[in-house]
Amino acid sequence: MHKIAVIGLGNVGTTVAHMLLMAGLVDELVLIDKNEKKVAAEYNDFADAFPRTAHSAVIKQNDYRELADTDIIITAFGDIEATNRTGDRFAELPINKQNAREVGAKIKESGFNGILINISNPCDAILGVLQQATGLRYDRIFGTGTLLDTARMQRAVGEHFHEAPQNVDGYVLGEHGNTQFTAWSTIHIDGIPLTQLADEGKINLDKLSDKIRQGAFTIMVGKGYTCFGVASCAITLVESIFTDKHVFLPVSLFMERYGCYIGYPAVIGAKGIEAIHPIKLTPAEEELLDKSTATIKEKTND
Repeated sequence: MHKIAVIGLGNVGTTVAHMLLMAGLVDELVLIDKNEKKVAAEYNDFADAFPRTAHSAVIKQNDYRELADTDIIITAFGDIEATNRTGDRFAELPINKQNAREVGAKIKESGFNGILINISNPCDAILGVLQQATGLRYDRIFGTGTLLDTARMQRAVGEHFHEAPQNVDGYVLGEHGNTQFTAWSTIHIDGIPLTQLADEGKINLDKLSDKIRQGAFTIMVGKGYTCFGVASCAITLVESIFTDKHVFLPVSLFMERYGCYIGYPAVIGAKGIEAIHPIKLTPAEEELLDKSTATIKEKTND
């Protein structure tokens, strides 16, 4: 029996809940949001779909007591309009800091001892607040972080070479935000280093970096929010936990070296963060990672 809670039923949280149900990944689903009418509406809408779907689940509404025996909590609260207005995920920091403190306290009070996956922005900074509020071990609280940005990189590189994005491997690291960067030394397509193809004049890495970084805002200009990409990242993490997959993915995790959460690869399995293996970066990439973490710490401490 798999029990999951989604806290925050905006566009992203609702999409996550929908994907969990359609994939049959959850037997009990707890839906929590400050807007009780929204929770009731989503509950009834999902229930209407069950007679026509392959999977269904028991759905609980707005009851933090249900978290005591929940396996995974996914936090997706936020104010997307703040990001839309500014083009900066840190615009959501003031309201989400408060949300994280309030939600974190209730999670702790419930006796929850599972794994928490955060989506709320700014993802890295909010994870620090949630960890302090919940008291969860660092290996059991992490976020989607640059897993989404890495998917955008795979898409962009794949499209450039007319290849499937799954043929592209490597990582986008750092903040899930403006100071993120593609670690080009780690990127391969069909096993060929992308830096080699760049040296041969087959791709412009600077132009591609800008395209990857601006991927979210291209979507937001068109519909005001993103949901499917980041929700699919959350589902990937849930599957990795429930199947004890031990897959190496870039997520937002706490690194002692920096003293904060940051996008970096880790082994994800049944226990959450199973291991963090240092990856070899160029001196320039190490400097970019240093700058990105400094930004997160500076803005978080404002």
